[in-house]
Amino acid sequence: MKTARRQDLIAVLSLALAAAIALPAAAQEVLPRPEQPFGGKIGRTTKDSVKDFPKMIEAPKGAPNILVILTDDVGFGASSTFGGPIPTPTMDRLAKNGLRYNNFHTTALCSPTRAALLSGRNHHSANTGVIMELATGFPGYNSLMSKSNGTFAEILKQNPQAFPPGTA
Repeated sequence: MKTARRQDLIAVLSLALAAAIALPAAAQEVLPRPEQPFGGKIGRTTKDSVKDFPKMIEAPKGAPNILVILTDDVGFGASSTFGGPIPTPTMDRLAKNGLRYNNFHTTALCSPTRAALLSGRNHHSANTGVIMELATGFPGYNSLMSKSNGTFAEILKQNPQAFPPGTA
């Protein structure tokens, strides 16, 4: 019970951190963003019409790049980056020049751990209480991550200003 409570606390803190980063930059916005209204003109012919492509959302100049390397079926201490015996020189260089996060708790199963890492939520909240092949069709175990469990990649894609230059 104590371990489950600790995992729930970690999941809540992860969500709070994500909200604290994303919300100040776009407190009035909803993700996914609604489609932009058409600003052109549709006439009877193409000559009478004015095209209008939706504007791409862009990160501010100098915003950091975020790279997540997700290895499957590899123990945490396997790579040399974290003191393991397997040489990973590229990961070593990346870690030396950036941040390393090493306080992550696994679920002891691959797809539930992956869903928890990518969504920042408890694996049951992400509907992956078991591996995908054993989905049962019940809440928390159906293996279908709902839209309310957006991944951090989707949040960053739709809200690039959440990490202005110099903040990450």
